[in-house]
Amino acid sequence: MIHIINITPASLSGEHNQDSEPNIAVNPANTNEIVATAFTRDPTGGPNAPIYLSTDGGATWSLRSIIPGDGDFGTGDITTAFAGAGGTLYAGILNGTTFAMQILRTPDATSTATLSVLVQRSSEDQPWVVATTADTGSGPTDRVFVGNEDGNQPSGRTATVDASQDAATAPAPAGFAPIQLEHRSTVTIPGLGRGKDGPPIRTAVHSSGVVYSAFQRWASGTFPALFTDIVVVRDDSWGASATPFSALVDSGDGVVGQRVSTNQFIRFNDQMGQERLGSDLAIAVDPTDPATVFVAWASRVGGASGTDWTLHVSRSTDHGQSWSADVRTITNAKNPALAITADRHVGFAYQQFTGTTWDTKLEITTDAWSTASTPLVLHSADASTPTPTFLPYIGDYIRMISLGNDLYGVFCGNNTPNMANFPSGITYQRAADWNTHTLLSTDGVTPVATSIDPFFFHWSELRLPIIPRGIIPPGIRGRGPILPPITRGPIARQPPQPPQPPEPPAPIQPTPETRAPTELDL
Repeated sequence: MIHIINITPASLSGEHNQDSEPNIAVNPANTNEIVATAFTRDPTGGPNAPIYLSTDGGATWSLRSIIPGDGDFGTGDITTAFAGAGGTLYAGILNGTTFAMQILRTPDATSTATLSVLVQRSSEDQPWVVATTADTGSGPTDRVFVGNEDGNQPSGRTATVDASQDAATAPAPAGFAPIQLEHRSTVTIPGLGRGKDGPPIRTAVHSSGVVYSAFQRWASGTFPALFTDIVVVRDDSWGASATPFSALVDSGDGVVGQRVSTNQFIRFNDQMGQERLGSDLAIAVDPTDPATVFVAWASRVGGASGTDWTLHVSRSTDHGQSWSADVRTITNAKNPALAITADRHVGFAYQQFTGTTWDTKLEITTDAWSTASTPLVLHSADASTPTPTFLPYIGDYIRMISLGNDLYGVFCGNNTPNMANFPSGITYQRAADWNTHTLLSTDGVTPVATSIDPFFFHWSELRLPIIPRGIIPPGIRGRGPILPPITRGPIARQPPQPPQPPEPPAPIQPTPETRAPTELDL
């Protein structure tokens, strides 16, 4: 059972900016409470960037401008995570005005108070937050990991994780300290005068204390044509071992960090479907078995003369020491997201370019694709509309997480209100005319240009019959909160909801812009 909801609130129906590169966090202690993020500016031009907040399981959303540093894109990057208990929300951002990396927290995501800053460093890229709560015997403590590509690390070995063993209660910096993950040399980048790893550093945590991190080593080549290795490291004690993340030693060269695949060709910042390429990566560990872990990445299989951009998925069943050949490949796709449910359903979400459309798909497998899985198409829309105002266009990543037997995710794409674009159904908050495929402003009359919006989805394995009642059946209870009405007819939006403070009544006005350069834009 799948539900898909456009996140833009009804009160921002006049908005038509490029709200790309999404992220999501769901509170395990209260799955009604969900935070989503994107490159969204504060509608009032205030000093803080917004998050999207739902307190009803994703049925409706409002804005909370509580992230420090609202710039031309809101924040430079932003990811979020809730720990397992207590409701503390953590965020990793590139501040929208300074582009310094900041690690943030708030004890209450529904508050209008600005998140507090725990860590701040420059020369960073793409912070990625993962959090959990561990029972230490003397009470629960939040264990938080922030993967980041840290230009401050020596010898061009920039793949890094900042780890905290008591993130909720300790004073700043709350125990966060950078751990260098890369143990091999990296190719020198002329524009930097040093080497570096790829921007994505992804982490997966098991409740036993086993922590995996995956990164993309830039091994050789001449920028932007690079040969990369996909590397996984592991720590068996919450990232707090005497030599953290050193449990995996490569069976080939004897160096810390097992290479999943080597000599994968990429051309960094190449383009496909108006989007840039070069940094796709995801990792997930089986919550019932810390020895089973999946990794997904992308490369150009055809090498320097190829035209493809192929996603690969590999599996390890021995704690990351050895890896299978590809269990799944998808041509001309990016933005992999992996998550595994408590009953061992592996969810794999991605965005595939068909030549004319971007298609966002979700696959579910229980046997690592030994038998074929049929993708659920969440979204399929024209890839040439709208024209990009900056890169990334739809985003360098999407995100999906598991809680129990449910999957929660978020993606961005063309927001044209056409039911043909949503084969699995859709609910809009923002005003739209579904007969003419036109977005409308808050007055319900004025046309609004097509843009890029974030979309939320929730998948549950529980399948209950939908009770017919016209074209909009009543809500159905799944394994989470009461779900919103499922839309099956031509009118897909819900009636406009009254704005919730501090959500402003005025629509966002478009401002053509070009993103400030970071190491990602070399």
